[in-house]
Amino acid sequence: MHKNLTTLGRVFERVDALSQGCRDHFVKVKDISFESLEKVEIAGQSHKLKPIAQRSMCYRLGIPHQYLAKCPQELQRENMNYWIEKEKNEELFFRFENTEVRAVFTPKYKPVDNFEVLEKLDSLGYKPETQVQCSLDGEFMSLSIPDGSRTFKMNGERITPGISISNSEVGLASLSIAAFFLRLVCTNGMISKSEVSASYRHVSMKILQEMPQVLERVSIELGMQKDKFMISAETKVEHPLLTLNSFNRQFALGKPEQEAVEWAWGYEQGETMFHIVNAYTRAAQFEGLSAESSYRLQKAGGNILGMLKSN
Repeated sequence: MHKNLTTLGRVFERVDALSQGCRDHFVKVKDISFESLEKVEIAGQSHKLKPIAQRSMCYRLGIPHQYLAKCPQELQRENMNYWIEKEKNEELFFRFENTEVRAVFTPKYKPVDNFEVLEKLDSLGYKPETQVQCSLDGEFMSLSIPDGSRTFKMNGERITPGISISNSEVGLASLSIAAFFLRLVCTNGMISKSEVSASYRHVSMKILQEMPQVLERVSIELGMQKDKFMISAETKVEHPLLTLNSFNRQFALGKPEQEAVEWAWGYEQGETMFHIVNAYTRAAQFEGLSAESSYRLQKAGGNILGMLKSN
């Protein structure tokens, strides 16, 4: 098995382990009160709000999270309890991990859990031994499946196309499907900027129902993306470091992601856009990144490749 690759069966096991203790409840708004930004009482029982839940609750209440986080607990409590009384919904949808709240949504939200995505792939014939690249934590899953039968060479390197599926059970992103390219020499993965990628807000199960058709559409796009790699290898970059800094700003990368790009450039230095793209895809392997950050870096590489046009 290639470095940084695992199997679909192992991803199943990891998703199952992460789901232990997770449960969902509709909570009546009248039963909600806040002790602080970090703690909520539900029918008299205290629960810790995880960081994503804090942000989603601030969004629901219309209070800037950055402002509230700087306030003393007394002011946090006063603001949040005042505005929860203005909530229009009679109940809210809470996602729990054991006793902690991991996300808060309106009653219309229909979650698509990672296990459901994997079960759908299984029903489509993807076996447990299928090799995949995966970034996974409790907040985000990025799962990419290379298709070895479609491997091609570019600049003497083998690149394998495939599909990439991303999902967040806590609302960081909607379920989406896009084209994926794996650079076999170092297993850098790139998620392409795709016009036929599917992305649905979690208000229905439509994406799962339409997954076979979406996969077919993305598969067709893979051939269209191959030419972009050749263009990237032929496009010179006069000031690579300035170019990297510009893309970091354009994609609003945070400090950990920028540090990852700097680390990756040490391995991918060169004078073409091919090297720039590979710096972002390698950066996704930087130790300590969240699954979402790894995905964003792979996506940045794909977006950069998608910008290139033939002369």
